[in-house]
Amino acid sequence: MNVLIIGSGGREHAFAWKIAQSSLCDNLYIATGNAGTAQVGTNVAIKPTDFERLGQFCMDSDIDLVLVGNEEPLVKGIVDYFKNDNSLKNIKIIGANKQGAQLEGSKDFAKNFMVKNNIPTAKSETFTKESIQKAKEYAETLSLPVVLKADGLAAGKGVVIAHTKEETNKTLDEMLLDEKFGEASSKVVIEEFLDGIEVSIFVLTDGKDYVLLPEAKDYKQIGEGNTGLNTGGMGAVSPVPFVTEQFIKDAEENIVKPTLQGLQNENIDYCGFIFIGLMVVKEKAFVLEYNVRMGDPETEVVLPRIESDFLALLDATAKKELGQHSIKVSKKAATTIMLVSGGYPEAYQTGKLIKGHGNLPENVIAFHAGTKEDDSQTYTNGGRVIALTALADTAPEALAASNHAADLVNFEGKYYRKDIGKDLF
Repeated sequence: MNVLIIGSGGREHAFAWKIAQSSLCDNLYIATGNAGTAQVGTNVAIKPTDFERLGQFCMDSDIDLVLVGNEEPLVKGIVDYFKNDNSLKNIKIIGANKQGAQLEGSKDFAKNFMVKNNIPTAKSETFTKESIQKAKEYAETLSLPVVLKADGLAAGKGVVIAHTKEETNKTLDEMLLDEKFGEASSKVVIEEFLDGIEVSIFVLTDGKDYVLLPEAKDYKQIGEGNTGLNTGGMGAVSPVPFVTEQFIKDAEENIVKPTLQGLQNENIDYCGFIFIGLMVVKEKAFVLEYNVRMGDPETEVVLPRIESDFLALLDATAKKELGQHSIKVSKKAATTIMLVSGGYPEAYQTGKLIKGHGNLPENVIAFHAGTKEDDSQTYTNGGRVIALTALADTAPEALAASNHAADLVNFEGKYYRKDIGKDLF
């Protein structure tokens, strides 16, 4: 099987690493990829949103299956583009169509979907710049802190937890009036703050059947102790100790199944991943957000724990045969620590030489995120640079290995959180 993965981050390197191990995989391509994906497949210099060139590449290279890694091409309709083109419609593609991708592409759509389908979530309302005064008045009816979410895609940075009235009003002005996130913040969802502990569950569905992948907990904020600005993710742990069999059973009944039924009720033919971010408050799970793809860096701890042939699962999903498959998960723990460029998630420099990533302990995998190769040397090429994933019998052992690896890999301006997972163990 010839496979094309679309994307260039740590998630896509993890996908490529896993798929390359499958006996079903003949040729593996990644568009655009990074220095890490080049080690397990062939990088293709086509942007994930250049649907015409991607389609032509698929025809030229006899691609059998396309896996869309990141959210932007899904929200912009890459699945619809393939399905509506006679030359491409028979290529299997894993990803939500444009309508289904609104679960991530619009926070307002997602909140309305949850309410309609009785899926537990925080109470909220949505506002535009024309209703900014009402937005400020509504925010005052909620207890502090309040959560402000840009409606559209904002690279994981469009959520602000405001702790004062002044911060709330300033953030609303920045999002709605100053267009801080452009079109993404033309609408803002104001949501009550849920005080609990976060965990994410991951669903792979062919539209009627599904399998649950291993759960994970990620760490969004840049600073230790969960302080500072939101990022795309600074680290992750799987499994999560408080996630019991009963917790998963309850989440399936109250969240996963109603979500899939809701999609069917809307006649949305959904074939791909659903990432469900949960907040657990007094043992009850509430949905914080949906993503229509796997998380990053969660993928970097979820995939190493999957012992099944991942490409076989994807193939069954595309063929609507997922009900005939199950998933085998390792009892080992996986942890990852993300090395980032100094200054991230604000301004940062790229082009810094990376050393030490080729000399890691046997149980550590370096998943490249923002990297590029030049003359056999690897350089930084993004805010999040490398995720260092360790697999061990226990999470504390894995965390020790990830932290040791984080110390071994070096580049100018390197920063990482040293407290990943410490709240759990």
